[in-house]
Amino acid sequence: MNNFNTIKPTIILIFGATGDLAKRKLFPAFYNLYLDGRMPEKFEIIALGRAENSDDQFRSYVSDNLNTFSRNKIVSQEKFLQFASHITYLKNDIDEDESYLVLQKYLDSRDSTFGERANRLFYLSIAPSFIATISKNINKLGLAANPEQDRIIIEKPFGYNKSSAIQLNELLSQTFKEEQIYRIDHYLGKETVQNILAFRFGNSMFEPLWNRTYIDSVQITVAEEVGVEDRGGFYEDAGALKDMIQNHLMQILTMVAMEAPTSLQSDEIRNRKADVLKAIRRITPEEVAHYTVRGQYDHGAIKGKPVPGYIQEKGVAKNSTTETFVAMKFYLDNWRWQGVPFYVRTGKRMQEKQSSIVIQFRPVPHSTFSFGKEGMMPNRLIINIQPAMDIRLQFMTKKPGLSLSLKPAEMVFDYFSCSNQTPEAYETLLLDAILGDPTLFMRSDQVEEAWDVVTTIQEAWENDKSLNLHKYEAGSWGPEAADALLARQGHAWISNTYNEIKEEADGNYF
Repeated sequence: MNNFNTIKPTIILIFGATGDLAKRKLFPAFYNLYLDGRMPEKFEIIALGRAENSDDQFRSYVSDNLNTFSRNKIVSQEKFLQFASHITYLKNDIDEDESYLVLQKYLDSRDSTFGERANRLFYLSIAPSFIATISKNINKLGLAANPEQDRIIIEKPFGYNKSSAIQLNELLSQTFKEEQIYRIDHYLGKETVQNILAFRFGNSMFEPLWNRTYIDSVQITVAEEVGVEDRGGFYEDAGALKDMIQNHLMQILTMVAMEAPTSLQSDEIRNRKADVLKAIRRITPEEVAHYTVRGQYDHGAIKGKPVPGYIQEKGVAKNSTTETFVAMKFYLDNWRWQGVPFYVRTGKRMQEKQSSIVIQFRPVPHSTFSFGKEGMMPNRLIINIQPAMDIRLQFMTKKPGLSLSLKPAEMVFDYFSCSNQTPEAYETLLLDAILGDPTLFMRSDQVEEAWDVVTTIQEAWENDKSLNLHKYEAGSWGPEAADALLARQGHAWISNTYNEIKEEADGNYF
């Protein structure tokens, strides 16, 4: 276990501290780490924003948000005040040189107070268009001049295509060394995603089966009930391909498909992930319509409540062809996975919120039972990421009774049965950043390879904005074309939904 009291004094600078991400995720994460005794003994959070605020006003604002968004509410006012005493608010105008001079003087004064040069963690919770300005000013004043002590966290989207991602990497490299740059993808901080490594490489019974000989197909689903809400303007420029497939789903895919690392060193694990991205067979422009399905939600109902279609949302053009749903099929050209289809899908306004991985094993080659192979259910390993957090192994077993007939059954490892206080993803990732562990963060080559995977798809859709665009009813599992994508190879989407899981727990399933 890390001894957090031995960590050097740490100053965390949050650009955009009054924004939505900071109030919903960042301050709750730091608060929970503090309650768990996982913050350095000496630390300070400098909240940077354009608005006029005193320290007390901003601390009160943080208090209100913790009671709304934190997994641990404020039970002890004394504990909160201890935490809040580490928060300082500084008015900061990203475009003004004077703001950075003020910041430099303040950092120097804090180093004097600490009695040594503190570690500095710069968190850019701002629009991507401001990254260049902040980076250049940090460089000009030498605010992050120590590669061993200073780090910067960049939120997605990291670029909007491959060329812009390369340009952003080059820009950041003028100020920071690669080991200082922490490109964050909160999905990699989720407990069940991290457990994929432990599950695969900590158990001898599964890894020998984790290849083309025994696995028939892999599915990765990230479905959301919500629509674009008040982010229509942002989503018009993003779409599901850039917002979800290029980062979240690609990173989950690398965890599932990577080769065994020789150690848990960060570069070793990230090398293996990069290998997966390089092995993904690139889809040619002529193949885009065959391997991909894009959709856009129409009006419908979620849990019985009517909801509007995408083009009725605020900030969305009435003739918009932006996709809110994507399904596609990938192949990996390497020895382990040759010929195994990887199906990924993501969508908004889906029937239920669900993030899951389904590993479907090949059917038995011959059935000795009277009903033949038709009555057999495939063996599956299902890793539920959210809202359920569990790992499920589905297999066939004998029905109780005198006849020799089979029925499906499950073995389940449920995270909630072990702990109902699982750390949030941002807690894990921010702690790693404080400790200087980049394992769960993306490296520049990973980002560029992930963009390369989707480049031809992105270009084909931009050149023909109506290509393969299907409407689907809000509250459904997406367009029928997504089902047809799998049906061509005799597969179907596995929606082991949260409601079904709850029914099974009550004894009504299987």
